[in-house]
Amino acid sequence: MSALPITARIADGVASIPAAHWDACAGSRNPFVSHAFLSILERSGSATPRAGWQSMPLVIDDAAGMPVAVAPAYAKSHSQGEYVFDHAWADAWERAGGRYYPKVQVAVPFTPVPGPRLLLRADAPEAAAAALIAAIEALTDQNRLSSAHATFVAPEQLPEFERAGWLVRAGTQFHWANRDYDSFDAFLGDLASRKRKAIRKERAAALESGITVRHLSGAAITEAHWNAFWEFYQDTGSRKWGRPYLTRPFFSMLGEAMGDKVLLILAERDGRPIAGALNLIGADTLYGRYWGCVEDVPFLHFELCYYQAIDAAIARGLSSVEAGAQGEHKLARGYAPVRTWSAHYLPDPGFRRAVADYLDREREAVAAEEEYLGELMPFRKASA
Repeated sequence: MSALPITARIADGVASIPAAHWDACAGSRNPFVSHAFLSILERSGSATPRAGWQSMPLVIDDAAGMPVAVAPAYAKSHSQGEYVFDHAWADAWERAGGRYYPKVQVAVPFTPVPGPRLLLRADAPEAAAAALIAAIEALTDQNRLSSAHATFVAPEQLPEFERAGWLVRAGTQFHWANRDYDSFDAFLGDLASRKRKAIRKERAAALESGITVRHLSGAAITEAHWNAFWEFYQDTGSRKWGRPYLTRPFFSMLGEAMGDKVLLILAERDGRPIAGALNLIGADTLYGRYWGCVEDVPFLHFELCYYQAIDAAIARGLSSVEAGAQGEHKLARGYAPVRTWSAHYLPDPGFRRAVADYLDREREAVAAEEEYLGELMPFRKASA
């Protein structure tokens, strides 16, 4: 096989790369790796050096100087907004006299959604993925950085990192799978009677008198809707993270550039929004991202984030709903445990050995927990 005629470079942010060039590599199935979404994070002031996310996407150019492979990479000065927690690794490295930050993060900022991290043009040479990983390693080594991390890697890309010798880490999320349902009631029909009744009671309690639910997308989402959702988001963000990761302009930019990919589900009382859930629409998946409220209504969170999402996925013929990180409470609502993956490059041999031992034990614990969680699923047991 002939050598791959490529050149690796670091670009000055995703926004500096022509959208057509980036999206020729990213494709259209996962909205979070699109040029629009990643550049909005930069231009809105959400993912910036000041916020600890210095965008430095890696680009592999072909002989004609056109991007054949790209990776959304960042220099991180902390470990916030990643959802794969390495604080203990940072503490151990710095207690040993090292400097853990900055590190290289290959990810979508603030977004625990599995997807491709090595974005390859359809006609990319076979060696392009390996070349992209080698470029990430070179960036880490040449700058004497502690580590590089690719988080929420699509399962089909994990072997590329494993072949390069990166350490693999497992995690768990909860996703809903559409078994060709034609209605929410058809989904309920798959559940055990007790679980089915519990969900119906929750939905009835959430949609009490005076509350209506609206699904908005595209031009139907106005600035007034974004103002309301910003208030919801700030409340949730301040309670979970101390301060919200995203800026107010992010939401307006998202609606303007990607409105057809946005599904905003609002709960209203007497025409006034009191709660909302923000989703993005992929090729076959509905991705639940943010939720918030200004009025505490029992079970309204479950209604907007889980049940209304299922309704929307069935109506749109989507195969799954991914409702974000964590949350064992999703099990009782029909969301099953699903393995997630990250890959980690640690140049120091001693540090790598210590982390590798930890990850071996962690994977065993994750597998055992998933087996246990699987037994708690609400679906009817198949008769013998």
